[in-house]
Amino acid sequence: MDPAEQVERLSKRSRNLFGKDYGFSLDYNEPISQRIKFSSKLRNEYFAARESLPPHIEAKLPPPSRSSKREDTTRKEINPILNELIPPPPPPGTLSNTSTSTAVAIRQGAGPSGQATAGSIPVAQTQTQLTVQQQRSQSGAGGSRALAERRANVTQIRPEWHAPWKLMRVISGHLGWVRSVCVEPDNQWFATGAGDRTIKIWDLASGTLKLTLTGHIMTVRGLAVSPRHPYLFSCGEDKMVKCWDLEQNKVIRHYHGHLSGVYSLDLHPNLDVLVTAGRDAVARVWDMRTRMAVHVLSGHKATISSVKCQEADPQVVTGSMDTQVRLWDLAAGKTQTVLTHHKKSVRALTMHPTEFTFASGSADNIKQWKFPEGAFMQNFEPAHNAIVNTLSTNSDGVMFSGGDNGSMAFFDWESGHKFQEMEATAVPGSLDAENGIFASTFDHTGLRLITCEADKSIKIWREDAEATPETHPGIEWKPKIGRQRF
Repeated sequence: MDPAEQVERLSKRSRNLFGKDYGFSLDYNEPISQRIKFSSKLRNEYFAARESLPPHIEAKLPPPSRSSKREDTTRKEINPILNELIPPPPPPGTLSNTSTSTAVAIRQGAGPSGQATAGSIPVAQTQTQLTVQQQRSQSGAGGSRALAERRANVTQIRPEWHAPWKLMRVISGHLGWVRSVCVEPDNQWFATGAGDRTIKIWDLASGTLKLTLTGHIMTVRGLAVSPRHPYLFSCGEDKMVKCWDLEQNKVIRHYHGHLSGVYSLDLHPNLDVLVTAGRDAVARVWDMRTRMAVHVLSGHKATISSVKCQEADPQVVTGSMDTQVRLWDLAAGKTQTVLTHHKKSVRALTMHPTEFTFASGSADNIKQWKFPEGAFMQNFEPAHNAIVNTLSTNSDGVMFSGGDNGSMAFFDWESGHKFQEMEATAVPGSLDAENGIFASTFDHTGLRLITCEADKSIKIWREDAEATPETHPGIEWKPKIGRQRF
Protein backbone atom coordinates (compact mmCIF):
# COMPACT_ATOMS: atom_id res chain seq x y z
CA MET A 1 0.00 0.00 0.00
CA ASP A 2 1.24 3.47 -0.81
CA PRO A 3 2.52 5.28 2.36
CA ALA A 4 0.50 8.40 1.60
CA GLU A 5 -2.70 6.39 1.26
CA GLN A 6 -1.96 4.51 4.49
CA VAL A 7 -1.46 7.78 6.38
CA GLU A 8 -4.77 9.06 5.05
CA ARG A 9 -6.61 5.95 6.25
CA LEU A 10 -5.01 6.10 9.70
CA SER A 11 -5.84 9.77 10.14
CA LYS A 12 -9.44 9.14 9.12
CA ARG A 13 -9.75 6.27 11.60
CA SER A 14 -8.19 8.32 14.41
CA ARG A 15 -10.55 11.20 13.74
CA ASN A 16 -13.55 8.89 13.95
CA LEU A 17 -12.32 7.36 17.23
CA PHE A 18 -11.24 10.47 19.13
CA GLY A 19 -13.05 13.28 17.36
CA LYS A 20 -15.93 13.49 19.83
CA ASP A 21 -13.59 13.58 22.86
CA TYR A 22 -11.51 16.48 21.56
CA GLY A 23 -14.21 18.37 19.68
CA PHE A 24 -12.87 17.66 16.19
CA SER A 25 -15.16 17.86 13.21
CA LEU A 26 -16.09 14.44 11.86
CA ASP A 27 -16.53 15.81 8.34
CA TYR A 28 -13.54 14.30 6.59
CA ASN A 29 -13.21 14.83 2.87
CA GLU A 30 -11.12 12.10 1.37
CA PRO A 31 -9.35 13.42 -1.75
CA ILE A 32 -10.06 10.35 -3.86
CA SER A 33 -13.76 10.32 -2.97
CA GLN A 34 -14.10 14.04 -3.58
CA ARG A 35 -12.36 13.75 -6.93
CA ILE A 36 -14.63 10.92 -8.03
CA LYS A 37 -17.67 12.88 -6.85
CA PHE A 38 -16.76 15.97 -8.87
CA SER A 39 -15.83 13.87 -11.87
CA SER A 40 -19.20 12.15 -11.76
CA LYS A 41 -21.01 15.49 -11.59
CA LEU A 42 -18.98 16.82 -14.50
CA ARG A 43 -19.83 13.76 -16.55
CA ASN A 44 -23.55 13.93 -15.79
CA GLU A 45 -23.84 17.66 -16.52
CA TYR A 46 -21.42 18.27 -19.38
CA PHE A 47 -20.72 14.96 -21.09
CA ALA A 48 -23.67 15.29 -23.49
CA ALA A 49 -22.38 18.64 -24.76
CA ARG A 50 -18.70 17.70 -25.00
CA GLU A 51 -16.98 18.37 -28.28
CA SER A 52 -13.42 18.89 -29.39
CA LEU A 53 -11.85 22.26 -30.05
CA PRO A 54 -12.38 23.88 -33.45
CA PRO A 55 -9.57 23.12 -35.91
CA HIS A 56 -8.35 26.74 -36.14
CA ILE A 57 -8.02 26.92 -32.34
CA GLU A 58 -6.55 23.47 -31.97
CA ALA A 59 -3.88 24.28 -34.58
CA LYS A 60 -2.57 27.10 -32.38
CA LEU A 61 -2.17 24.89 -29.31
CA PRO A 62 1.29 23.42 -28.60
CA PRO A 63 1.68 19.68 -29.11
CA PRO A 64 1.21 17.55 -26.00
CA SER A 65 4.40 17.14 -23.99
CA ARG A 66 5.85 13.92 -22.76
CA SER A 67 4.77 14.72 -19.23
CA SER A 68 1.11 14.99 -20.28
CA LYS A 69 1.33 11.63 -22.06
CA ARG A 70 2.88 10.19 -18.94
CA GLU A 71 0.03 11.68 -16.86
CA ASP A 72 -2.58 10.07 -19.12
CA THR A 73 -0.88 6.71 -18.68
CA THR A 74 -0.69 7.21 -14.92
CA ARG A 75 -4.37 8.16 -14.84
CA LYS A 76 -5.40 4.97 -16.62
CA GLU A 77 -3.25 2.77 -14.43
CA ILE A 78 -3.80 4.31 -11.00
CA ASN A 79 -7.38 5.56 -11.14
CA PRO A 80 -9.49 3.28 -13.36
CA ILE A 81 -12.70 4.44 -11.63
CA LEU A 82 -12.11 8.03 -12.66
CA ASN A 83 -11.25 6.83 -16.15
CA GLU A 84 -14.63 5.09 -16.41
CA LEU A 85 -16.48 8.15 -15.15
CA ILE A 86 -14.93 10.52 -17.70
CA PRO A 87 -13.68 8.79 -20.84
CA PRO A 88 -11.08 10.53 -23.02
CA PRO A 89 -12.33 13.26 -25.38
CA PRO A 90 -13.18 12.38 -28.98
CA PRO A 91 -10.56 12.83 -31.70
CA PRO A 92 -10.06 16.35 -33.05
CA GLY A 93 -11.86 17.55 -36.10
CA THR A 94 -15.35 16.31 -35.18
CA LEU A 95 -17.10 19.66 -35.41
CA SER A 96 -20.80 20.18 -36.01
CA ASN A 97 -21.68 21.70 -39.38
CA THR A 98 -24.84 23.48 -38.26
CA SER A 99 -23.41 25.65 -35.52
CA THR A 100 -20.22 27.19 -34.27
CA SER A 101 -18.94 26.23 -30.83
CA THR A 102 -16.67 27.70 -28.23
CA ALA A 103 -14.94 25.13 -26.07
CA VAL A 104 -13.86 25.70 -22.52
CA ALA A 105 -11.20 23.38 -21.20
CA ILE A 106 -11.50 22.52 -17.54
CA ARG A 107 -8.29 21.19 -16.13
CA GLN A 108 -7.92 19.62 -12.72
CA GLY A 109 -4.72 18.80 -10.94
CA ALA A 110 -2.53 20.84 -13.28
CA GLY A 111 -0.34 23.87 -12.76
CA PRO A 112 -0.43 27.13 -14.71
CA SER A 113 1.59 25.64 -17.55
CA GLY A 114 -0.66 22.63 -17.92
CA GLN A 115 1.92 20.30 -16.35
CA ALA A 116 1.57 18.38 -13.13
CA THR A 117 2.54 20.17 -9.93
CA ALA A 118 5.58 18.70 -8.29
CA GLY A 119 5.37 17.12 -4.86
CA SER A 120 1.79 15.84 -5.09
CA ILE A 121 0.66 12.27 -4.76
CA PRO A 122 0.13 10.29 -8.00
CA VAL A 123 -3.66 10.55 -7.86
CA ALA A 124 -3.45 14.32 -7.55
CA GLN A 125 -1.37 14.38 -10.71
CA THR A 126 -4.26 13.19 -12.83
CA GLN A 127 -5.50 15.63 -15.41
CA THR A 128 -9.03 15.74 -16.70
CA GLN A 129 -9.79 17.76 -19.77
CA LEU A 130 -13.44 18.38 -20.46
CA THR A 131 -14.76 20.50 -23.25
CA VAL A 132 -18.06 22.26 -22.79
CA GLN A 133 -19.84 23.27 -25.93
CA GLN A 134 -21.81 26.51 -26.03
CA GLN A 135 -23.83 26.39 -29.21
CA ARG A 136 -25.02 29.50 -30.98
CA SER A 137 -27.55 29.13 -33.73
CA GLN A 138 -26.71 30.66 -37.10
CA SER A 139 -29.12 32.77 -39.11
CA GLY A 140 -31.14 30.51 -41.36
CA ALA A 141 -29.87 27.35 -39.67
CA GLY A 142 -31.44 25.17 -37.00
CA GLY A 143 -30.24 26.10 -33.50
CA SER A 144 -30.53 24.52 -30.14
CA ARG A 145 -34.13 23.65 -29.36
CA ALA A 146 -33.56 23.69 -25.62
CA LEU A 147 -32.07 27.18 -25.79
CA ALA A 148 -35.04 28.44 -27.78
CA GLU A 149 -37.49 26.97 -25.28
CA ARG A 150 -35.59 28.52 -22.39
CA ARG A 151 -35.70 31.94 -24.00
CA ALA A 152 -39.40 31.53 -24.64
CA ASN A 153 -40.03 30.69 -21.00
CA VAL A 154 -38.20 33.79 -19.80
CA THR A 155 -40.56 36.08 -21.73
CA GLN A 156 -43.30 37.31 -19.42
CA ILE A 157 -46.64 38.67 -20.55
CA ARG A 158 -47.73 42.10 -19.42
CA PRO A 159 -50.95 41.69 -17.39
CA GLU A 160 -54.26 43.19 -18.38
CA TRP A 161 -55.92 45.75 -16.17
CA HIS A 162 -58.76 44.45 -14.00
CA ALA A 163 -61.09 46.43 -11.79
CA PRO A 164 -60.67 45.84 -8.05
CA TRP A 165 -63.21 43.72 -6.23
CA LYS A 166 -65.18 44.87 -3.21
CA LEU A 167 -67.66 43.37 -0.77
CA MET A 168 -71.27 43.49 -1.90
CA ARG A 169 -73.30 41.44 0.60
CA VAL A 170 -72.87 39.28 3.72
CA ILE A 171 -75.33 36.42 4.24
CA SER A 172 -75.77 34.61 7.55
CA GLY A 173 -77.85 31.55 8.29
CA HIS A 174 -75.62 28.53 8.73
CA LEU A 175 -74.68 27.29 12.19
CA GLY A 176 -71.34 25.79 11.17
CA TRP A 177 -68.41 26.32 8.85
CA VAL A 178 -69.63 26.80 5.28
CA ARG A 179 -67.66 24.24 3.27
CA SER A 180 -69.19 24.07 -0.23
CA VAL A 181 -71.06 26.17 -2.78
CA CYS A 182 -72.49 25.84 -6.30
CA VAL A 183 -74.50 28.09 -8.63
CA GLU A 184 -77.57 27.01 -10.57
CA PRO A 185 -77.13 26.96 -14.39
CA ASP A 186 -79.77 29.69 -14.93
CA ASN A 187 -77.95 31.95 -12.44
CA GLN A 188 -81.08 32.41 -10.32
CA TRP A 189 -79.98 30.82 -7.04
CA PHE A 190 -77.02 29.14 -5.39
CA ALA A 191 -76.66 26.39 -2.79
CA THR A 192 -74.29 26.08 0.16
CA GLY A 193 -73.39 23.17 2.43
CA ALA A 194 -72.00 23.57 5.93
CA GLY A 195 -70.89 21.88 9.10
CA ASP A 196 -74.42 22.11 10.49
CA ARG A 197 -75.29 19.18 8.14
CA THR A 198 -77.73 21.25 6.09
CA ILE A 199 -77.90 22.44 2.50
CA LYS A 200 -79.37 25.90 2.05
CA ILE A 201 -80.56 27.42 -1.21
CA TRP A 202 -80.32 31.20 -1.54
CA ASP A 203 -81.64 33.71 -4.05
CA LEU A 204 -78.64 35.10 -5.90
CA ALA A 205 -80.11 38.55 -6.53
CA SER A 206 -81.44 39.33 -3.05
CA GLY A 207 -79.52 36.89 -0.85
CA THR A 208 -82.66 35.62 0.86
CA LEU A 209 -83.08 32.02 2.00
CA LYS A 210 -85.40 29.97 -0.21
CA LEU A 211 -85.03 26.39 1.03
CA THR A 212 -83.20 24.21 3.55
CA LEU A 213 -82.47 20.54 2.80
CA THR A 214 -81.65 18.11 5.62
CA GLY A 215 -80.45 14.55 5.26
CA HIS A 216 -76.72 14.42 5.86
CA ILE A 217 -75.52 13.43 9.32
CA MET A 218 -72.11 15.10 9.03
CA THR A 219 -70.51 18.09 7.29
CA VAL A 220 -71.54 18.65 3.66
CA ARG A 221 -68.30 18.97 1.69
CA GLY A 222 -69.37 19.08 -1.96
CA LEU A 223 -72.27 20.33 -4.09
CA ALA A 224 -73.07 20.32 -7.81
CA VAL A 225 -76.17 21.16 -9.87
CA SER A 226 -76.88 19.26 -13.08
CA PRO A 227 -77.24 21.48 -16.16
CA ARG A 228 -79.59 18.99 -17.90
CA HIS A 229 -81.67 17.63 -15.03
CA PRO A 230 -83.41 19.18 -12.01
CA TYR A 231 -80.93 17.41 -9.74
CA LEU A 232 -78.67 18.61 -6.97
CA PHE A 233 -75.83 16.33 -5.89
CA SER A 234 -74.20 16.49 -2.48
CA CYS A 235 -71.48 14.63 -0.62
CA GLY A 236 -70.25 14.76 2.94
CA GLU A 237 -68.03 13.37 5.63
CA ASP A 238 -70.71 10.76 6.40
CA LYS A 239 -69.54 8.73 3.32
CA MET A 240 -72.83 9.57 1.59
CA VAL A 241 -73.39 10.83 -1.94
CA LYS A 242 -76.98 11.96 -2.47
CA CYS A 243 -79.03 13.03 -5.47
CA TRP A 244 -81.77 15.54 -4.65
CA ASP A 245 -84.79 16.07 -6.89
CA LEU A 246 -85.37 19.82 -6.82
CA GLU A 247 -88.95 19.42 -8.02
CA GLN A 248 -89.83 17.31 -4.98
CA ASN A 249 -87.09 18.62 -2.64
CA LYS A 250 -86.12 15.15 -1.46
CA VAL A 251 -83.45 12.52 -1.99
CA ILE A 252 -84.14 10.12 -4.84
CA ARG A 253 -80.78 8.30 -5.16
CA HIS A 254 -77.84 7.25 -3.01
CA TYR A 255 -74.41 6.28 -4.32
CA HIS A 256 -72.73 3.81 -1.96
CA GLY A 257 -69.11 2.75 -2.21
CA HIS A 258 -66.80 5.20 -0.49
CA LEU A 259 -65.05 3.84 2.57
CA SER A 260 -64.55 7.21 4.24
CA GLY A 261 -65.60 10.83 4.01
CA VAL A 262 -66.31 12.24 0.54
CA TYR A 263 -64.65 15.63 0.11
CA SER A 264 -65.35 16.63 -3.47
CA LEU A 265 -67.59 15.88 -6.44
CA ASP A 266 -68.14 17.17 -9.94
CA LEU A 267 -70.44 16.47 -12.89
CA HIS A 268 -69.36 15.70 -16.42
CA PRO A 269 -70.51 18.53 -18.73
CA ASN A 270 -71.87 16.19 -21.46
CA LEU A 271 -72.30 12.71 -19.98
CA ASP A 272 -74.63 11.58 -17.23
CA VAL A 273 -71.62 10.79 -15.09
CA LEU A 274 -70.79 11.83 -11.55
CA VAL A 275 -67.24 11.77 -10.11
CA THR A 276 -66.66 11.77 -6.35
CA ALA A 277 -63.45 11.64 -4.31
CA GLY A 278 -62.47 11.69 -0.67
CA ARG A 279 -60.41 10.31 2.18
CA ASP A 280 -60.18 6.78 0.80
CA ALA A 281 -57.70 8.10 -1.83
CA VAL A 282 -59.80 7.02 -4.81
CA ALA A 283 -62.09 8.82 -7.24
CA ARG A 284 -65.25 6.95 -8.11
CA VAL A 285 -67.11 7.43 -11.38
CA TRP A 286 -70.86 6.81 -11.11
CA ASP A 287 -73.60 6.38 -13.66
CA MET A 288 -76.03 9.08 -12.63
CA ARG A 289 -79.15 7.07 -13.47
CA THR A 290 -78.32 3.48 -12.54
CA ARG A 291 -76.15 4.38 -9.49
CA MET A 292 -73.56 1.87 -10.70
CA ALA A 293 -69.83 2.47 -10.28
CA VAL A 294 -68.32 2.84 -13.76
CA HIS A 295 -64.69 3.20 -12.65
CA VAL A 296 -62.65 3.37 -9.49
CA LEU A 297 -59.73 5.69 -10.23
CA SER A 298 -56.99 4.53 -7.88
CA GLY A 299 -53.41 5.75 -7.72
CA HIS A 300 -53.30 8.49 -5.12
CA LYS A 301 -51.76 7.68 -1.75
CA ALA A 302 -53.63 10.22 0.37
CA THR A 303 -56.90 12.12 0.58
CA ILE A 304 -58.20 13.53 -2.70
CA SER A 305 -59.23 17.09 -1.92
CA SER A 306 -60.51 18.26 -5.28
CA VAL A 307 -61.84 16.76 -8.50
CA LYS A 308 -62.79 18.48 -11.77
CA CYS A 309 -64.38 17.23 -14.99
CA GLN A 310 -64.30 18.60 -18.51
CA GLU A 311 -65.52 17.69 -21.97
CA ALA A 312 -62.21 16.84 -23.70
CA ASP A 313 -59.52 14.40 -22.66
CA PRO A 314 -58.27 14.21 -19.99
CA GLN A 315 -61.83 14.38 -18.74
CA VAL A 316 -61.06 14.03 -15.01
CA VAL A 317 -58.43 15.89 -12.96
CA THR A 318 -57.76 15.20 -9.28
CA GLY A 319 -55.64 16.96 -6.68
CA SER A 320 -54.53 15.08 -3.59
CA MET A 321 -52.79 15.57 -0.26
CA ASP A 322 -49.98 13.33 -1.53
CA THR A 323 -48.83 16.46 -3.46
CA GLN A 324 -49.81 14.93 -6.82
CA VAL A 325 -52.13 16.12 -9.55
CA ARG A 326 -53.39 13.33 -11.79
CA LEU A 327 -55.02 13.52 -15.21
CA TRP A 328 -57.28 10.56 -15.96
CA ASP A 329 -58.46 8.84 -19.10
CA LEU A 330 -62.15 8.42 -18.38
CA ALA A 331 -62.75 5.80 -21.08
CA ALA A 332 -60.00 3.48 -19.84
CA GLY A 333 -60.23 4.41 -16.18
CA LYS A 334 -56.46 4.83 -15.91
CA THR A 335 -53.99 7.56 -15.12
CA GLN A 336 -52.92 9.56 -18.15
CA THR A 337 -50.41 11.94 -16.52
CA VAL A 338 -49.01 12.42 -13.01
CA LEU A 339 -47.83 15.92 -12.06
CA THR A 340 -45.44 15.94 -9.10
CA HIS A 341 -44.29 19.57 -9.12
CA HIS A 342 -45.98 20.57 -5.86
CA LYS A 343 -44.21 20.04 -2.56
CA LYS A 344 -47.32 20.41 -0.39
CA SER A 345 -50.80 18.93 -0.50
CA VAL A 346 -52.96 20.07 -3.42
CA ARG A 347 -56.35 21.11 -2.07
CA ALA A 348 -57.76 23.25 -4.87
CA LEU A 349 -58.21 22.99 -8.64
CA THR A 350 -59.79 25.34 -11.14
CA MET A 351 -60.31 25.20 -14.89
CA HIS A 352 -60.49 28.16 -17.21
CA PRO A 353 -64.00 28.44 -18.71
CA THR A 354 -62.80 29.00 -22.28
CA GLU A 355 -59.11 28.08 -22.46
CA PHE A 356 -57.71 24.55 -22.37
CA THR A 357 -55.77 25.22 -19.15
CA PHE A 358 -56.16 24.71 -15.43
CA ALA A 359 -54.50 25.69 -12.15
CA SER A 360 -53.70 23.85 -8.94
CA GLY A 361 -53.27 25.43 -5.52
CA SER A 362 -51.00 24.30 -2.72
CA ALA A 363 -49.39 25.83 0.35
CA ASP A 364 -46.14 26.32 -1.58
CA ASN A 365 -47.57 28.09 -4.64
CA ILE A 366 -50.25 28.12 -7.32
CA LYS A 367 -49.28 26.56 -10.65
CA GLN A 368 -50.81 26.82 -14.10
CA TRP A 369 -50.92 23.86 -16.48
CA LYS A 370 -51.89 23.20 -20.06
CA PHE A 371 -53.98 20.33 -21.33
CA PRO A 372 -53.85 17.62 -22.55
CA GLU A 373 -50.37 16.54 -21.45
CA GLY A 374 -50.37 18.67 -18.31
CA ALA A 375 -47.46 20.84 -19.47
CA PHE A 376 -46.27 23.31 -16.86
CA MET A 377 -46.91 26.92 -17.89
CA GLN A 378 -46.07 29.22 -14.98
CA ASN A 379 -46.22 29.89 -11.28
CA PHE A 380 -48.59 32.58 -10.11
CA GLU A 381 -47.12 35.32 -7.97
CA PRO A 382 -46.85 34.42 -4.26
CA ALA A 383 -49.99 35.42 -2.39
CA HIS A 384 -50.62 33.23 0.65
CA ASN A 385 -48.59 32.20 3.63
CA ALA A 386 -51.14 29.50 4.36
CA ILE A 387 -52.98 26.55 2.87
CA VAL A 388 -54.89 27.39 -0.31
CA ASN A 389 -58.37 25.94 0.12
CA THR A 390 -60.13 27.20 -2.97
CA LEU A 391 -59.54 28.51 -6.50
CA SER A 392 -62.08 30.00 -8.92
CA THR A 393 -61.78 31.48 -12.41
CA ASN A 394 -64.16 33.50 -14.57
CA SER A 395 -64.27 34.07 -18.32
CA ASP A 396 -62.66 37.52 -18.01
CA GLY A 397 -59.34 35.99 -17.00
CA VAL A 398 -59.60 36.68 -13.26
CA MET A 399 -58.61 33.94 -10.84
CA PHE A 400 -59.47 34.08 -7.14
CA SER A 401 -57.67 32.16 -4.42
CA GLY A 402 -58.70 31.85 -0.78
CA GLY A 403 -56.43 30.82 2.05
CA ASP A 404 -56.95 29.05 5.33
CA ASN A 405 -55.99 32.20 7.25
CA GLY A 406 -58.54 34.42 5.53
CA SER A 407 -56.20 35.83 2.89
CA MET A 408 -57.69 36.58 -0.52
CA ALA A 409 -55.92 37.23 -3.80
CA PHE A 410 -57.01 38.06 -7.34
CA PHE A 411 -54.78 37.18 -10.30
CA ASP A 412 -54.61 37.87 -13.99
CA TRP A 413 -54.88 34.41 -15.54
CA GLU A 414 -52.72 35.06 -18.59
CA SER A 415 -49.69 36.56 -16.86
CA GLY A 416 -50.05 35.21 -13.32
CA HIS A 417 -49.86 38.75 -11.91
CA LYS A 418 -51.54 39.38 -8.55
CA PHE A 419 -53.43 42.63 -8.97
CA GLN A 420 -55.31 42.64 -5.65
CA GLU A 421 -55.02 41.07 -2.23
CA MET A 422 -56.94 41.56 0.99
CA GLU A 423 -57.85 39.92 4.27
CA ALA A 424 -61.33 38.62 5.01
CA THR A 425 -63.01 40.28 7.98
CA ALA A 426 -64.91 38.12 10.44
CA VAL A 427 -68.52 39.10 11.01
CA PRO A 428 -69.40 40.71 14.37
CA GLY A 429 -69.68 38.07 17.07
CA SER A 430 -67.03 35.80 15.56
CA LEU A 431 -63.41 35.40 16.55
CA ASP A 432 -60.68 36.95 14.44
CA ALA A 433 -59.22 33.47 14.07
CA GLU A 434 -62.35 32.41 12.17
CA ASN A 435 -61.17 33.99 8.96
CA GLY A 436 -60.61 30.90 6.83
CA ILE A 437 -62.06 30.72 3.34
CA PHE A 438 -63.17 27.18 2.48
CA ALA A 439 -64.98 27.43 -0.85
CA SER A 440 -65.67 29.92 -3.62
CA THR A 441 -67.24 30.20 -7.04
CA PHE A 442 -68.08 32.82 -9.65
CA ASP A 443 -71.62 33.08 -10.94
CA HIS A 444 -72.18 32.28 -14.59
CA THR A 445 -71.78 35.92 -15.64
CA GLY A 446 -68.40 36.13 -13.91
CA LEU A 447 -69.39 39.44 -12.30
CA ARG A 448 -70.09 38.14 -8.78
CA LEU A 449 -67.93 36.02 -6.52
CA ILE A 450 -69.34 33.91 -3.68
CA THR A 451 -67.06 32.88 -0.81
CA CYS A 452 -67.81 30.50 2.06
CA GLU A 453 -65.95 31.21 5.28
CA ALA A 454 -65.20 29.86 8.73
CA ASP A 455 -67.23 32.56 10.50
CA LYS A 456 -70.38 30.77 9.25
CA SER A 457 -71.07 33.54 6.75
CA ILE A 458 -71.41 33.72 2.97
CA LYS A 459 -69.96 36.78 1.28
CA ILE A 460 -70.73 38.05 -2.21
CA TRP A 461 -68.16 40.21 -3.98
CA ARG A 462 -68.32 42.22 -7.19
CA GLU A 463 -66.09 44.43 -9.30
CA ASP A 464 -66.01 48.14 -8.63
CA ALA A 465 -68.12 49.50 -11.48
CA GLU A 466 -66.71 53.02 -11.11
CA ALA A 467 -63.07 51.95 -11.29
CA THR A 468 -60.97 52.89 -14.32
CA PRO A 469 -57.28 52.42 -15.13
CA GLU A 470 -56.77 56.11 -14.28
CA THR A 471 -58.50 56.05 -10.89
CA HIS A 472 -57.27 52.59 -9.89
CA PRO A 473 -53.98 51.96 -11.68
CA GLY A 474 -53.24 49.03 -9.41
CA ILE A 475 -49.80 47.76 -8.47
CA GLU A 476 -47.05 48.68 -10.89
CA TRP A 477 -46.02 45.54 -12.72
CA LYS A 478 -42.41 44.57 -13.25
CA PRO A 479 -41.09 41.31 -14.74
CA LYS A 480 -39.88 38.98 -12.03
CA ILE A 481 -36.87 36.79 -12.65
CA GLY A 482 -37.32 33.14 -11.83
CA ARG A 483 -41.09 33.13 -11.29
CA GLN A 484 -41.60 30.81 -14.25
CA ARG A 485 -39.33 28.17 -12.77
CA PHE A 486 -40.64 25.06 -11.05
